[in-house]
Amino acid sequence: METLSTRRERALVPVLVFLSAVVAVISSLGAPMIPTIAAVDHVSLSEAQWSLTITMLVGAVTTPVLGRLGDGPHRRTVTLTAAAVVVLGSVLAALPLGFGWLVAGRALQGVGLGLTPLAIATARDSLGPAASRSAVALLSITTVAGVGLGYPITGLIAESFGIHAGFWFGAVISALALLLAALVLPPTTDRERRPLDVPGAVLLGLALVGLLLVLSEGESWGWDSARLRTVAVLSLLLLAGWLWHELRTAHPLVDLRALRNPVVLTADVAGLVAGVGMYLLMSLVIRYVQTPTSAGYGLGASVVVAGLVLLPFSAASLLSSKVVPGLARRTSSALVLPLGCAVSLVSVLLFLSARDHLWELMVVMAIAGLGVGCTFAVMPGLIVNAVPAHEVGSSVSFNQVLRYVGYSTGSALCGAVLQAHTAPGRQLPTDSGYRDAALIGCAVWVVIGLATIVLPRLGAATGSRKGARVDEGLIVEESIDDMVVGGSEATVLRAGAER
Repeated sequence: METLSTRRERALVPVLVFLSAVVAVISSLGAPMIPTIAAVDHVSLSEAQWSLTITMLVGAVTTPVLGRLGDGPHRRTVTLTAAAVVVLGSVLAALPLGFGWLVAGRALQGVGLGLTPLAIATARDSLGPAASRSAVALLSITTVAGVGLGYPITGLIAESFGIHAGFWFGAVISALALLLAALVLPPTTDRERRPLDVPGAVLLGLALVGLLLVLSEGESWGWDSARLRTVAVLSLLLLAGWLWHELRTAHPLVDLRALRNPVVLTADVAGLVAGVGMYLLMSLVIRYVQTPTSAGYGLGASVVVAGLVLLPFSAASLLSSKVVPGLARRTSSALVLPLGCAVSLVSVLLFLSARDHLWELMVVMAIAGLGVGCTFAVMPGLIVNAVPAHEVGSSVSFNQVLRYVGYSTGSALCGAVLQAHTAPGRQLPTDSGYRDAALIGCAVWVVIGLATIVLPRLGAATGSRKGARVDEGLIVEESIDDMVVGGSEATVLRAGAER
């Protein structure tokens, strides 16, 4: 492990957190401004939506590549280069050059979505066990909290000073993050260099682009259109080809064999499905708050107010990073994931029964932030301590990509359900659309909660070839406790075999 001076170690975590927060804010920068972008640049709302979609697409493609490059001796260089690309993209988006340049700038900003896994890998390698565990949890939550911060901040700036001011804000904070990172990030020259799996990167990139296009454009293309079905089938074939390639190449982009470890499998499944549940509820709340009261429901609030409703979500998710370590010590780390899912389920149930006032929705989002925060705080720590050091960046990046796919799926699911409850010739869905979408959200959290209980125990039972006892979940709980609280490098399978 690389050691840092005390002064640099104190500065490293705040800088890494700031870098991750900037990336999260910038990734959601265009969401509240889509109607304004459409009006200013004289494009349709579906075209303006690309100012948000392109960022997610580029991020999904570049994140696993950055993660693999960051596992080698040039992590510092890779991190600073990616941060510089974000600054360039922010400036391009801010300049009044037209819609095409704005989309190009947003595409470059998408490269920054791969910075959080690099920050997590840096914290893991550069800090002591106790400091790295808390830093990894905080960095994971920052990506969630930053989304909640990005909506109200950019909404306020856009409403007060115009869309270009919002992107100039992104340029300033990304440039500051680049400067601080250049001053603080440690070198990583002693790490082994591994070749980049270019075919794997191309196959995964094309598959993810196709799948995210299906999810983001399904509502405008039509969910039963031939074009959408064609793109979906081609994307699934490319994904199958990528899986086949990754399992046979000597230096894979993502080591899929790590999924044999039940802890890694649980974290990845949880990241994907929890991302669906998180964005489904966020999308429902934002649309509901802005729905005119003439529809018979909704609050008729502005974009700024809709963004402010998400502030409790950000605050509660950050608070959860302080709650999780104590919760894990007092109960069991094996219970933190399902407990977080249970709290998230409560937030959706509350949305079902109490959404007539702004304060009720703020309470809903606060509870959701606590639940999602607990869930996401645990996942990177499990992965970091379950894979070899040279695989941390790649494995955490893959988990991050699964989150992005989950986010897009949740957003698309919200749109599809509400569209199904919109009568022909009308622009607004019936209130029953929000009810049915929330019921689907409840099912999502129940499914992932059960998965976080069942998957580790199935893996532990499979790995216990020496007669290790798994009754009452002792192996799973103690092994996961070691990973989250004790920092052991042992995997659950190894722990089960030794017992």
